[in-house]
Amino acid sequence: MIYGKLPVSFLMALASEKNGSTNSAIAQTLLENLDAVRGMGIRDLAAFCHVAPSSVSRFCRELGFEGYAELREVLETARLYYERPSAAAGPRRRAEEYLQKTADSLRLAAASDDLLKLRKLCGEIDRYPRVAAFGLLKAEAAAISLQCDLLMLGRQIYTNASYAQQMDYILSAGEEDLILLFSCTGSYFEYHEPGEYRDKLYKPRIWMIAGEKKPREDYIDETVYYPSAHSQAGHPYQLLWIAGLIAQEYAAYLDGKEDKTGGK
Repeated sequence: MIYGKLPVSFLMALASEKNGSTNSAIAQTLLENLDAVRGMGIRDLAAFCHVAPSSVSRFCRELGFEGYAELREVLETARLYYERPSAAAGPRRRAEEYLQKTADSLRLAAASDDLLKLRKLCGEIDRYPRVAAFGLLKAEAAAISLQCDLLMLGRQIYTNASYAQQMDYILSAGEEDLILLFSCTGSYFEYHEPGEYRDKLYKPRIWMIAGEKKPREDYIDETVYYPSAHSQAGHPYQLLWIAGLIAQEYAAYLDGKEDKTGGK
């Protein structure tokens, strides 16, 4: 399942903004009235959302749009669609089919030779002073899961559900920062083009864990690819499984480190 820019941007705003905030109210109004707002100018849309035009302009910037013209273009073509994992008759058959498809997606991910790179990643998680993990929408669940598991292993890492906060962290990171990006499509940066800030992405060490092989931006230092059908049955379960695998390998890494030092 591949999400367009509108649901990613708007749902991230709803997930990270305070309830009742201006950005949250605009996003909710637009999502609930997509057909009604298509083609509106900025003043008409602002009136429809009961905010000032300047609030709409600020909303566009903070969600990663170049301006209202881009938002208007995205609104023209946006469609919300739910992919059913199963259309079988009866809840039990649907549950069984969904389970089978999810299990198949995990077996597909498990076949990736890139998973062997996780040992190297665990060494870097141990060595770097600061570690963060991020993802968009469902992919952020993998980052949160990894954060919880590593905490139980004595390693604190940072994450945040807000895409704006994620980008602020990444763009302010330095050479002592290790950043893990979970992305089903490998399109993490395509929703908010770094533009003039691109040079800042070379400072931290960035790992991308993605379900699609595509040309890698040179500011991404390492990649872990896994095969994916990009289906509702597989996402985010493949990323959650890999996040759990990272924690498992980190525990094994710590065991090996302790053996080498004799427990000292």
